[in-house]
Amino acid sequence: MPKHAYLSASAAHRWLACPPSARLCAQEEDRGSPYARQGTDAHELCQYLVEKALGMPCRDPVEDLEYYDAEMQEAAEGYCSFVMEQVSGAEKLCKDPLVCVEQTLDFSKWVEHGFGTCDCVIVADGLLHVIDFKYGVGVLVEATENPQLKCYALGALDTFGDLYGMDRIRLSIYQPRRGNADTFETTKDELLKWADGVLAPTAKLAYEGGGEFSAGDHCRFCNARATCRKRAEYSMELAKYDFADAPTLGTDEIAQILPMVDSLVSWAEDIKGYALNQALSGVRYPGFKVVEGRSNRKYTDEAAVARAVSEAGYDPYEKKLLGITAMTRQLGKKRFEELLGGFVVKPQGKPVLAPETDKRPEFNTAANDFMEVNDHEQDND
Repeated sequence: MPKHAYLSASAAHRWLACPPSARLCAQEEDRGSPYARQGTDAHELCQYLVEKALGMPCRDPVEDLEYYDAEMQEAAEGYCSFVMEQVSGAEKLCKDPLVCVEQTLDFSKWVEHGFGTCDCVIVADGLLHVIDFKYGVGVLVEATENPQLKCYALGALDTFGDLYGMDRIRLSIYQPRRGNADTFETTKDELLKWADGVLAPTAKLAYEGGGEFSAGDHCRFCNARATCRKRAEYSMELAKYDFADAPTLGTDEIAQILPMVDSLVSWAEDIKGYALNQALSGVRYPGFKVVEGRSNRKYTDEAAVARAVSEAGYDPYEKKLLGITAMTRQLGKKRFEELLGGFVVKPQGKPVLAPETDKRPEFNTAANDFMEVNDHEQDND
């Protein structure tokens, strides 16, 4: 196998937990996704806004962004404001802090061919601050002991450590679509202790294809997640629940099953998706065949349909108020706030079950029940 940088910082959470997955993923085709391309567009916009705010030469990339919309603009502006707040804080430590945007960092001292690009690095007297922008909404990303950010911090220490005395290491995640701005602080000594005691030996194992396979939450980012035998064994083991003799499940039993559900569903969907793609390529699975799914009728020529209906004396179009995102894009954010700010409200989200470790406040079911009772009584008045 050719030696290349498959031990990336962005995948460190996975290969640190499951070292052999690095080699396995390198052998699998990374097909990418629309979400990844959307994230790339958002990062380009973030880079432009921060560089513009810093007075650096830059070009507005909006016309080249495939997934640009008002939500992306708002997220990037929020990130830019967050970064500039951190820069202002660093200026209190030294007159002219170093601010690097989309900085390539080399941490190969600990990880073979290890390098990555960090969204923002701020270096001031006594402080190194690494900031990472996450546009994804599916998985909440925390800064605490985040291995990707710690790898970036090691690269920054190796690059700038001789110029600045950086004993404090600050790591930040800015994830706007999850309302998440999380910061974790550690020390240079603790970071280096982790790098020498955990990162370096595990990276050596991973690079050589050694270590033990291990399944868990990190599997969701693995290219081999659908066919990995260890994940299959892990998922099947989760499904073997020792039920009591009672005809119905009790509260405690359901509470024990709930943490397993998402993992099992995710594994099942990965298996189904992989099998379908393989079947479309000619692989036959005993007892299964590829059939045509349900589809909806559609017009072959919408313009011709509109003309025909208009000529018959009917209106072929329905009029619908633009949604908030589309209206913001048409009016511009500032004008939208001036005209419509007072007409916009964010309703309470539907209740969902989440682990107690979730940072969102607990849903007040008693208050909600009271509101529903009042609404019901008013309806009967």
